[in-house]
Amino acid sequence: MTEITEEMEAVVEDSDLPRRLKDNVYAAIEARDGVTVENVEDITYGVESQYLESRVDPLDPVGTVSAQSIGEPGTQMTMNTFHYAGVAEIDVTQGLPRLIELVDARKTPDTPMMTVHLDGVYATDRDRAHEVVWEIEATKILALGDVSTNVADMLVQIDLNEETLAERWPTVNSIDDIAGRIAGTIEAELGVETDRPSTTTVQFGPEEPSYRRLLQLVEELREIVFKGIEEINRVVIRKEDLDAGEQFVLYTEGSNLKKVLDIEGVDASRTTCNNIHEIHSNLGIEAAREAIIEETMNTLEEQGLDDVNIRHLMLVADIMTNNGDIESIGRHGISGNKDSVLARAAFEVTVNHLIDAAIHGEVDDLDGVTENVIVGKPIKLGTGDVDLRMGARQSGSPSADD
Repeated sequence: MTEITEEMEAVVEDSDLPRRLKDNVYAAIEARDGVTVENVEDITYGVESQYLESRVDPLDPVGTVSAQSIGEPGTQMTMNTFHYAGVAEIDVTQGLPRLIELVDARKTPDTPMMTVHLDGVYATDRDRAHEVVWEIEATKILALGDVSTNVADMLVQIDLNEETLAERWPTVNSIDDIAGRIAGTIEAELGVETDRPSTTTVQFGPEEPSYRRLLQLVEELREIVFKGIEEINRVVIRKEDLDAGEQFVLYTEGSNLKKVLDIEGVDASRTTCNNIHEIHSNLGIEAAREAIIEETMNTLEEQGLDDVNIRHLMLVADIMTNNGDIESIGRHGISGNKDSVLARAAFEVTVNHLIDAAIHGEVDDLDGVTENVIVGKPIKLGTGDVDLRMGARQSGSPSADD
């Protein structure tokens, strides 16, 4: 280990490196023995030169390069829905459909899912982890027992399964209390009076004898959520080897980030979902930006296209979120809201854009790439935005002979 001296610190701090790279240089120095000030100068100069070479040149068309860098590998992506990596029970949209979903900023994904991490004893004890499972997974009547219809007496009868009740309400000791809760939920949701012939039997029927109303009650009964979150149909629990050791992780079909984060035992700092709009509404626009980057990168990596530089994806995420809301990249979002008439018309619904622009007397300043290509002018990027002018030689300035 080498202790950082004031001379070493002065060398690093005087460089043009960003804070993150300076911290990395300090870490590299401390990890080695016998580092001198001269060594620090060499290390800092080497890192700085590579950093400066890696930066984007002025007037570089970063948008076009990013579009090509993402679009070309996108042609190699599959069009199918696959099982979630490592969890065979859950189907999640991947490949090109998932990438389109993200850049279109769809309000709800085709296959919403969550990855729920647990904390404390819930992460290591399977029984306690299952308590969280039953708090999340929507429990409907068909999971709790058998439903039968007695047409002669105009009654719907529910025969509850004691083992299932004890499993889904592990913190409630009395089966009678659980059955009472179920009966109370039915009365509140359906507006009927229930009867309890036995501990595990619940009966109810329509106020007036009606076969149609009886069948309607059965259909409504099947949709009632007695426990858990309505949007989450199923939860899969897996034991995984994480940085903190072996822990139980929950994977869900369906998502509701707000309600899940409020459940005891859920680690809110690591739990996430694949719905960028849910993340935006609950955690803010910066979290949504990170989610877009993470989801697009994961989608590409799952297809073996992990050589796409993450900075291209960061640029896309920045453009989608820079105004404080999530905008799609399409005619209803970024492309359709460009200042240039020709750029909007070149994307989609060409005639409509041109007619609207003519009606409103819009003027195109021809500042962007697309509109200059259309009219055949040099693009104002790279060397196309550099002008060389010849001026009179000023006194004191060097001449061609100097």
